[in-house]
Amino acid sequence: MSSAPEESPGRNPAERMSRDQRVILVIAVLASFVAFLDGTVVNVALPAIRNELGGGLATQQWVVDAYLITLGALILVAGSISDAYGRVLVLRLGLIGFGAASIAVAAAPTAEFLIVARALQGAAGALLVPSSLALITSTFRGVAQGRAIGVWTAMTTTAMIAGPVIGGVFVDLLSWRLAFLINVVPIAITLWLLTRTRVRDVRRPDASVDWLGAVLCTAGLGTVVFALIEQPRLGWQSAAIWLPLAGGSILFILFIIRQRRVRNPILPLDLFTVRNFWTGNVATFFIYGALALNGFVVAVYLQQSAGLSATLAGLASLPSTVLLIVLSSRVGAVAARIGPRLFMTVGPLLMGAGALLLLTVSLDFSYWWQVLPSMVLSGFGLALMVAPLTTTILGSIDTERSGIASAVNNAVSRVAGLVTIALLATIVGGALDLEGFHRAAIATAIFMFAGGVVSFFGIRNTQIHHDARQTGL
Repeated sequence: MSSAPEESPGRNPAERMSRDQRVILVIAVLASFVAFLDGTVVNVALPAIRNELGGGLATQQWVVDAYLITLGALILVAGSISDAYGRVLVLRLGLIGFGAASIAVAAAPTAEFLIVARALQGAAGALLVPSSLALITSTFRGVAQGRAIGVWTAMTTTAMIAGPVIGGVFVDLLSWRLAFLINVVPIAITLWLLTRTRVRDVRRPDASVDWLGAVLCTAGLGTVVFALIEQPRLGWQSAAIWLPLAGGSILFILFIIRQRRVRNPILPLDLFTVRNFWTGNVATFFIYGALALNGFVVAVYLQQSAGLSATLAGLASLPSTVLLIVLSSRVGAVAARIGPRLFMTVGPLLMGAGALLLLTVSLDFSYWWQVLPSMVLSGFGLALMVAPLTTTILGSIDTERSGIASAVNNAVSRVAGLVTIALLATIVGGALDLEGFHRAAIATAIFMFAGGVVSFFGIRNTQIHHDARQTGL
């Protein structure tokens, strides 16, 4: 499919797209939107879930991490499945599975049932992100691709930030259960749009799926996360902690060894010989780990300790959402021309500074003076960083491998959130009180600063093209 002509950055992107390109972009945004939205809408619903189904901080961690375990591990397999069986087919299966799992979450009678349903939801969500982003990278080229990815990242990252806002309204006015059904409409629209586009499914005849590798990765992540979440309750001396931690680490090492030997790995280690790819993924780990930690802590603390309603706690992140929507597409276009390094450095540093502003939160709580400045500064930094980061990582890899490349990057971001949420009790000192909130803010800032430093020293301003492979420059 031919790409749209490249024109001045001040014009509407829709004016530079064909009809099919616009439809594909909408499909990619909606398909990924539901996965990202559901990953964050849960944060603001956690206090209500605890009140109805029981459980303490550990149960809340599991409700979040059950989703991230399967999403982070199986998203690698989804990249291979997408390349082997076709992006459109995998996208349809993911949408249907995600809708069914969402209904199960909404109907959960117990916390244990809810956790299992969340894991199934994450497995279905893993099919959505790589396929949708691969549709963009195979359809757009050059600056037009930078703008398209800018729109995609703005909308999908907005879902991560707007999730608490939407979830808060549902929790306060309706039910936390209905908050998990809000994705039914976008799923239905996306399935309909897939019948209206002429996009051809692309399959690699030599692609195969490493199911054993998927089992090793999922089991390794799951057992390590179990140990990290339960450690504050049971202690390091408990065999129920150090045995899963050791066993999970061994399983993950075996997974890496297998990826070096299997013919079609789900985690192609040769991708990490490309400088911008591996450096960008290291930055991704720090930045998205910080975002997950901050999103969880702010949404829960503002309700359980500051006394805000679920709606107001969700609205706390609205300034960041607005800045991201307004700026991200423009930043993506500019970064595609002048290079991503500046944006990927300054953005995380600003977000780290925004996290430190949360140290002003006190027992005499005031959103306007203690939280709003943090949200504005963090939102501006996020808008600077998110589109250049995605474009840089995917732009360093050949188009025919875009499915697995996007899968790896999204897996890194989900695993980062998985780890920081699993470490939450350790970070906050066992309780999410004011002292714990401040400790989480400092940890968030450290992760953000690390992401900025990695970007400054590691990223190179190479021209983004998918037509020729770029190696470590």
